[in-house]
Amino acid sequence: MADSDSCCSTQILDGDGVYNVSGVDNFMKEVKLADCGLSYAVVSIMGPQSSGKSTLLNNLFRTNFREMDAFKGRSQTTKGIWMARCNGIEPCTIVMDLEGTDGRERGEDDTAFEKQSALFALAVSDIVLINMWCHDIGREQAANKPLLKTVFQVMMRLFSPRKTTLLFVIRDKTRTPLENLEPVLREDIQKIWDSVPKPQAHKETPLSEFFNVEVVALSSFEEKEEQFREQVASLRQRFHHSIAPGGLAGDRRGVVPASGFSFSCQEIWKVIKENKDLDLPAHKVMVATVRCEEITDEKYAAFSANEDWCQLEEAVQSDPVPGFGRKLSSLLGTCLSEYDAEAAFFDEGVRTAKQKQLQEKLFQLVHPAFQSALGHIRSGTLDKFKAAFDKALNGGEGFSMAARKCSGSCMVQFDEACADIVIEQANWDTSKVREKLVRDIDAHIAAVRAAKISELTSSYEEKLKQALSGPVEALLDGANSDTWSSIRNLLKRETLSAVSGFSAELIGFDMDDETRQNMLKSLEDYARGLVEGKAKEEVGRVLIRMKDRFTMLFSHDADSMPRVWTGKEDIRSITKTARSSSLKLLSVMAAIRLDDNDSDNIEKVLAVALVEPAPSSNGTRSMTVVDPLASSSWEEVSSSKTLITPVQCKSLWRQFRTETEYTVSQAIAAQEASKRNNNWLPPPWAIAALVILGFNEFMTLLRNPLYLGVIFVGYLLIKALWVQLDISGEFRNGALPAIISLSTKFVPTIMNIMKKLAEEGQNHAANNPQRTPSKNSFNDSNADSSSSSSSLTALDNGTEYDGPLKDE
Repeated sequence: MADSDSCCSTQILDGDGVYNVSGVDNFMKEVKLADCGLSYAVVSIMGPQSSGKSTLLNNLFRTNFREMDAFKGRSQTTKGIWMARCNGIEPCTIVMDLEGTDGRERGEDDTAFEKQSALFALAVSDIVLINMWCHDIGREQAANKPLLKTVFQVMMRLFSPRKTTLLFVIRDKTRTPLENLEPVLREDIQKIWDSVPKPQAHKETPLSEFFNVEVVALSSFEEKEEQFREQVASLRQRFHHSIAPGGLAGDRRGVVPASGFSFSCQEIWKVIKENKDLDLPAHKVMVATVRCEEITDEKYAAFSANEDWCQLEEAVQSDPVPGFGRKLSSLLGTCLSEYDAEAAFFDEGVRTAKQKQLQEKLFQLVHPAFQSALGHIRSGTLDKFKAAFDKALNGGEGFSMAARKCSGSCMVQFDEACADIVIEQANWDTSKVREKLVRDIDAHIAAVRAAKISELTSSYEEKLKQALSGPVEALLDGANSDTWSSIRNLLKRETLSAVSGFSAELIGFDMDDETRQNMLKSLEDYARGLVEGKAKEEVGRVLIRMKDRFTMLFSHDADSMPRVWTGKEDIRSITKTARSSSLKLLSVMAAIRLDDNDSDNIEKVLAVALVEPAPSSNGTRSMTVVDPLASSSWEEVSSSKTLITPVQCKSLWRQFRTETEYTVSQAIAAQEASKRNNNWLPPPWAIAALVILGFNEFMTLLRNPLYLGVIFVGYLLIKALWVQLDISGEFRNGALPAIISLSTKFVPTIMNIMKKLAEEGQNHAANNPQRTPSKNSFNDSNADSSSSSSSLTALDNGTEYDGPLKDE
């Protein structure tokens, strides 16, 4: 109730056409319209008297326009034009309630105000609601068609073009779908526009330049009030932000600022009142129009409620109906004959026009059923074709033969079924549906063909992949001078086998020679691309392959046994051989050579630049040496066939040399260590010097044999220390680490040896407690000496002992 009170209802024009200047000014002050600038919208409604315009506005915009009391009879409720503010809608929206047209209070001849008020509404409104009954669609007067025609003509002459949205509100919607009603309204509006004489400036101006046409439908307020209110609430949402882009009036033009709204309306009404051209049709024609429309409505309603038609319409929605065309033609013929009999004495022009309208309305009513029947035939024929086509293919019949046979028989069945649904009065053309069926059949054939060919292509591509990928990878892994020729032969052999099989399979698809050749060429390109792709893939591992090959040749002999560097091997020669083989691998991988005429000198260039020593300049500094690898391309090799550029080869070789130098140095070190280990004797000259210079000492030892025993014992001790301390092994790690390590082990090792000797002596004494000195004492001493010698000899042989040395 509070919303209704705040809408500020005001009468703009009274029943005599007097403009209420003070009332409009007060209204603008109450709603503060002047503060809105351009952010406001104007909505108006027009339509027949007592058609529920005010009721619609009150429910739609929460206004309080006076509504007709149905219990007091149907009479004029709204006089003149009233205006109110919409509640709860942004931006500020003004709604105008126009006096209903075709009212008995003004009579048949006094309709000038109706036309003037309608023209006023179109001139000042952004959105015009045209209220009409659903059963009035197609009628000249009830649908406001003559009124709109006059308004269109006068509006173009009086006002500059502005964009107005015509929102047709269809009341008391029947079972006829909105999708069928809307085209009729739009076609009528377009016909009115086309028939209106236009000034020279607007000869070619389309209707869309002046108007946007929208159509909505509402249920009966009295019979389905809840549904009506839900639909009105949904319609209300469209008026929120109606002037925003995309809204109902989003593309309006020529908007008057809100502060000048009252003056603008006053001037517009003044221009409309001074116009004298507005007129009504002749009385005779009007009577004929009204009466023929009544008969038309009666016959249309009777046909719509006809039980036979309702049963036929319901049945055709789900399944095909035998004899559909014959039954519907009989019903239509009966309805049109009854109209001709009742309208025979009215004006011939009006009678004929209304008969045509009745016929068009009936056609619009029955056309969905006709389309349903036609749709059943089309879908059923298509399903039959698919089933027959699949059965033929599964039975081994050729693709092209099966397609022609099945499509031909199904089209004959379609034509026979269409003849059964033809309606005599309508003479509707079924060629478009037939063409669509043909397109659907062709599309299905094309889809099946594409699927079959795709499956076939994928099968042969997979065969090629299996036949080429592994062998190509193996050939590139063991790259040599015959690698690319072997790959070419493999590619030719497998491609020829695949292409011949694929070509034989394609014969059954009845395709032109050019298409078949393109597909075969595509398969050949796929095979070549597969090899090239595998080569490019292997290029990423070329450095690893080179190092693996170098390691295999360098670290293994001709019998693939690991090399033992004994000092007799020629490491330089072995290294050169291994590097040359790796360089061979690099040269093979540098370019693709799949064509018979592919020839290059890549291997020679790489050998000269990377392996062979550069020629000396012999002191001549003026000679300029050109690096053959200082380039991004190979001679006689196109860029598309280049896998590794010269610059990249140089970089890879440098990295290869760097990463294999350690292996070579390790081999050299192992060889030198082997030589040192196998050469313990001093040089011959040292031996000769020892014999000459040590002759006196040697003679001394012969004269005193005891010295020999002392030297022998010392030798055993030194040998044991040498073995226990692993002196030769320690010095392999460097002199300083060896000295540090030996210094920490020396004393514990001496203590361990002495401890062991003591334990051996104690054990010997314990085993002989009763022995007395005798002639055997000398033998015992010798035994002790032998035991000691044995212990030292055991140390010499590397026997491990438990004690401090082991712990160390």
